[in-house]
Amino acid sequence: MSEDPNGHPDTCPRVAIRPLTLADAGEFTARARESAELHHPWLFPPTDADAYDTYARRLIEDPAKAGFLVCEADDGAIAGFVNVNNIVHGAFRSGALGYGAFRHAARRGLMKEGVGLVVRHCFHRMGLHRLEINVQPGNAASIGLARACGFRLEGFSPGFLFVDGAWRDHQRWALTADSRRSTYS
Repeated sequence: MSEDPNGHPDTCPRVAIRPLTLADAGEFTARARESAELHHPWLFPPTDADAYDTYARRLIEDPAKAGFLVCEADDGAIAGFVNVNNIVHGAFRSGALGYGAFRHAARRGLMKEGVGLVVRHCFHRMGLHRLEINVQPGNAASIGLARACGFRLEGFSPGFLFVDGAWRDHQRWALTADSRRSTYS
């Protein structure tokens, strides 16, 4: 088990997180294809090798992004993914999370553990202070996950992100390192 400098593990009893790599293309895209109905109309992870290569390289090479896989602890199977986008350091020290479970892992609580590990990683290893999740109001599963992970609803942004061919409204959920400590102390 690896730990951050503050003694927080990158594993829970049921999941572990690890950085996404180019070598994950086969399993990731197969799971994305199996999960297309689950994801639609909220997100569209890559379903073929070329799209995955572009997606993964952005997460690996851009210092304002980081990609993590949530893997089942018993067999290492990819259960889902969590991306940290728009990472800003300096006085802001913030990032925006995006995530998705794969069909075989949905509704099993694995993503709650995985998002929790990524949040801990962001606050402790990456030195971020604030994380946001932007969710379309009709995406009850994603809102439930944000709430279960301690994020609080901060507001509503009309026409916030271009998703599935249109500008979509989003709720803004946020969590700070300070509020997480007070919630989980």
